[in-house]
Amino acid sequence: MKNILEQQFWNNTILAWIIAVGIIILSFFAIRLFRYIILRKIKAWSLHTATTWDDFLVITIENSVIPILNASAVYFALSTLALPEKIKKVVHVAFLVVVTFFVLRTITAAFRKFIFSFIQRQENSEAKKKQANGLIIIVSAVIWVLGFIFLINNLGYNVTTLIAGLGIGGIAIALAAQAILGDLFSYFVIFFDRPFEIGDFIIVDDKSGIIEYIGIKTTRIRTLNGEQLICSNTDLTNARVHNFKRLEKRRIVFTLGVTYQTTHQQLAQIPAIIKGIIEKQDKVQFDRAHFSGYGDFSLNFESVYYVLDADYSVYMDKQQDIYLAIYAAFGSKGIEFAYPTQTLFVQRETNGSVAPQGSRKNENTYS
Repeated sequence: MKNILEQQFWNNTILAWIIAVGIIILSFFAIRLFRYIILRKIKAWSLHTATTWDDFLVITIENSVIPILNASAVYFALSTLALPEKIKKVVHVAFLVVVTFFVLRTITAAFRKFIFSFIQRQENSEAKKKQANGLIIIVSAVIWVLGFIFLINNLGYNVTTLIAGLGIGGIAIALAAQAILGDLFSYFVIFFDRPFEIGDFIIVDDKSGIIEYIGIKTTRIRTLNGEQLICSNTDLTNARVHNFKRLEKRRIVFTLGVTYQTTHQQLAQIPAIIKGIIEKQDKVQFDRAHFSGYGDFSLNFESVYYVLDADYSVYMDKQQDIYLAIYAAFGSKGIEFAYPTQTLFVQRETNGSVAPQGSRKNENTYS
């Protein structure tokens, strides 16, 4: 029996092969035992907790840690054998590639989980998750590039030349794609500073609409006319943006004019009429109503109220209801709205003849 175990097979004794295979079998059995007993209990416990980080930990162990343990068991078992240098190098490279791949995947998944957990606590989280996808892609790409350089360095290659080449190439790319990089940095400004978010109604210059998508280079706006407006991120960060989604209440100032034939009693009633109409509206806060001055053809009243809702449709509905109620109230009180009129007075001479053209005069009055 001893002679059989000492026989050589591929430069290793039968006993050495049995030990290597035994290490692999025992390791796989221990890993499987851990997975089906301990990990299953941890998974069942995580289902009853409020946080989602324990669920993420369980998924990470299943998808990354266990494959690394399996690869480590095989690598350690083969390391006990006297293998040719080329085969040892191939095994070593394969092991580093596998470990680097699963480690980088774990890091990028943890970063994604951290960003989404941070966003989940904020309002309109679903829209913000879509906005964060661009940031996640960029950071993930940086992580994988650094991981690749780390792998090349651990394989024994000199990465100094590679890093220098990447630096020179980066400078060349930066000079050739200044506009693209400008939009990319503007994307980071939009993501972290949050001047607007998906779903916000904004006005930029003479364009207005709702933010539909925020990408790495462009932002897409659905205008009030229905078409999609595509703007570069740099243009938006450099422009004055009016964000109406963050409007807590909307201040409305409106004026109306009545004729000069309106009586003093009617004029005194107008502020109270307007106040009563506005205060009857829900989501509306009355501020003031005053006789503001004498116009060319009207007695003017200025009124101010607030709509306690940022929705533009709600604002228009309330304004319409108020205007219609004022029109009906003025009609029932006999108060007439003024409109521009012109009366021509012709002065006659004492002998009944019409005065010369120069003696005519124009005056603004009302009918």
